[in-house]
Amino acid sequence: MSRGVMLMSGGIDSPVALHLMLRQGHEMMAVHMDNRPFTDDSPLEKVVDHLALLRAQYGQPIPLYVIPHGSTQTTLMRNTDRHVGCVLCRRFMWRSAERIAEREGATFLVTGEALGQVASQTLSNMHNATAAVRLPIVRPLIGFDKSEIEAVAKAIGTYGISTRPGVCCQAVPDRPATRSNLLQIVQEEERVDAEQIIDDCVRRAMLL
Repeated sequence: MSRGVMLMSGGIDSPVALHLMLRQGHEMMAVHMDNRPFTDDSPLEKVVDHLALLRAQYGQPIPLYVIPHGSTQTTLMRNTDRHVGCVLCRRFMWRSAERIAEREGATFLVTGEALGQVASQTLSNMHNATAAVRLPIVRPLIGFDKSEIEAVAKAIGTYGISTRPGVCCQAVPDRPATRSNLLQIVQEEERVDAEQIIDDCVRRAMLL
C-alpha cells in the first residue's frame, strides 16, 4: 500500500479527491494550510469534519497536519508581484506538504485541482507551482468538470460540509495572472527567504 499526502482545503474538490484515493486503497494523510487571518475558522472546521466523515467511511486514521500559512501570505504580499501571488502561494504550500511527506515516509502528493477552474489551475500556473517540489503530484480530478465533482461530493456526504458559510481567502489578488513564466516566478520568489519561511511553517505545524 502506498502512502500519500493530500492538500486539503475546506472546499468541494479536495475531499472528493481524497475519497478517490482512499477508494483505490492508498494510505493517506492530510495537510491543511491555515490562511488565518486572511480567512476565518471555517476552512479548518470544514476540513476536520470532512476527515471525520471519510475516516468513518474508510476505517483509516487519516492524520491531519495544520500548517500556519497566513504569515507566508503577508510576506509574499509585501515583497512580490501581486499578480503572480497565487502561483507563489501554491509553491510554498507544495513545499510544506513535501516536507511533511518526507517526515512521514509518503511517496506522492495529491491535490483536488481540476484544469482551468480558477486562476491557479491553468496549465502554466499548475506547472510552475509544482516545479517547486520533487515528489510526484496526483490530480484525481484533473479531467472532471464542476458538476461531476459536485455529484460525487453529494454522493459521499461532503457537499453539505463544503458549502457551509465561510470567508474566502482575502489574500487573492484582484487580477491574478492566468499565465506565468517559471523564470519570472523564480525571480519573484528570490525576493524572500523561501527556506526560512518553510522551515518556520513546518516547525509550527500541529498534528490533529
